[in-house]
Amino acid sequence: MDADWVARFADEVIAEAERRAPGKPIVCASGLSPSGPIHLGNLREVMTPHLVADEIRRRGHDCVHILSWDDFDRFRKVPAGIDPSWAEHIGKPLTSVPAPPGSAYPNWAEHFKAPMVAALAELGVEFRGIGQTEMYTSGTYRDQVLLAMRERKTIDAILDQYRTKAKAKVVDAEEAAALEGSGAAGEDDGSGAGGYYPYKPYCSACDRDVTTVTSYDDVTTALAYTCACGHAETVLLSEHTRGKLVWKVDWPMRWAFEGVVFEPSGVDHSSPGSSFVVGGQIVRDVFGGAQPIGPMYAFVGISGMAKMSSSKGGVPTPADALSIMEPALLRWLYARRRPNQSFKVSFDQEIQRMYDEWDTLSRKIADGSALPADQAAHRRATTTASATLPETPRRLPYRTLASVVDITTGHEEQTLRILREFDHEIADLGELRPRLDRAQHWVTTYVPAEERTQVREEPDAELLGGLGDTERESLRLLSAGLDEHWSLDGLTTLLYGVPKVQAGLDMAAKAATPELKAAQRAFFVLLYRLLVGRETGPRLPTLLLAVGRDRVRTLLGG
Repeated sequence: MDADWVARFADEVIAEAERRAPGKPIVCASGLSPSGPIHLGNLREVMTPHLVADEIRRRGHDCVHILSWDDFDRFRKVPAGIDPSWAEHIGKPLTSVPAPPGSAYPNWAEHFKAPMVAALAELGVEFRGIGQTEMYTSGTYRDQVLLAMRERKTIDAILDQYRTKAKAKVVDAEEAAALEGSGAAGEDDGSGAGGYYPYKPYCSACDRDVTTVTSYDDVTTALAYTCACGHAETVLLSEHTRGKLVWKVDWPMRWAFEGVVFEPSGVDHSSPGSSFVVGGQIVRDVFGGAQPIGPMYAFVGISGMAKMSSSKGGVPTPADALSIMEPALLRWLYARRRPNQSFKVSFDQEIQRMYDEWDTLSRKIADGSALPADQAAHRRATTTASATLPETPRRLPYRTLASVVDITTGHEEQTLRILREFDHEIADLGELRPRLDRAQHWVTTYVPAEERTQVREEPDAELLGGLGDTERESLRLLSAGLDEHWSLDGLTTLLYGVPKVQAGLDMAAKAATPELKAAQRAFFVLLYRLLVGRETGPRLPTLLLAVGRDRVRTLLGG
């Protein structure tokens, strides 16, 4: 199992937890900011520690996976597609911003948390959610906040080591936006003209964080601040709960508070001066804790949709992916690649190849020929320490299901009739679900209209009228053989066999000359043009079965 990255991290985490806090539950952590749609890049922030925590549980250890919802972060910008009037809320905590119009949720944060929570449940991810609004406003972090303010000179000195350093790694702007998951990578660090203060109050008048701390008394905890709205006041930090530590201090504070042993971070946290690097010193020198084992995770790309970017509308989310693929497949994509390897989630035709690969692996698992690392990734995809994920009872290839529902436009009787040609034992479509529904959603949502299959209503008289004798004969031979060969295998033999017969060969001959292959290609193109008006389409045996014998003969000219 050398190639299984999950097992290696589990080994490290168990050993480190035993060194730090023997006998206590092992803590793995993720952090997500519900500032907008939580996309497939952010999902890696959760799946990486989930897989490690799950492996630790499989080994019999007590392990908790905490997911911090950074819902006390400031609202930074109005996303595409939202009324520009929401700009008046910029600077407020996400839990104080109204949800988008028409939402059933009480605020912005809850609106964007909900679909992620549902997706994680479908994916079998167990976690303990921690809302940062609740943690700060309840006073849970009061001692940590007061400690950070007392140690502000130490924190400032640590930060100052990095403020003038150029970033060692330049990250593509869209990539950085896509990877912003845990907290705010670009948030200010608390520096100001009035001195350094790691605490940022939300204004009691306008509820925004456009505030400047002007003084602080360590003994009385009196904190004075002014706000861009014109408000100014002095509060006692020992009682004040409407504010938070700046991100570069907040994150290490939580590592110490929760005793986190494992937490990954995105590429936006990997450069000198980043939150993760600086946090390692702050957690040790200020909070008396230790930095988690924290691999950097790489970019998750998309094919078939615009590149993920929180600054644009339509970012693909886990719910989007789960609408076209089964949970085990999505888990597998994250389990089989090491965190520092980038990969793509496909919304285009590539999803069919991805499903083929998954089905091939499943067959190898069944016959015992899969490699150890592939066995491990498959096990992590299909099961957790406490559950087995549901799967489609009777598997047909995804590409077959997609072709059939495309041709039948989802007509259930037609769909069942054709799919029984692939598997005569199918009792009803329920045996093919949820894969069938995922394939249908993919066809109707992500396949461009010009690539959808539309069978001709009437024969193409112009094309038929211009055919030569060889082409006419090929159509006659096909039509004559339909009754005898009306099955998936039979039609496959017939379609490849017609050009063989025309070349003077037996239909079952295994000849494969360049001339014969060229004749078969030309024959297939002719059939596509006559049936669907394009030169390509679904596999011809599937297409013929869907169109039906009588209509096929009509469209072929008789």
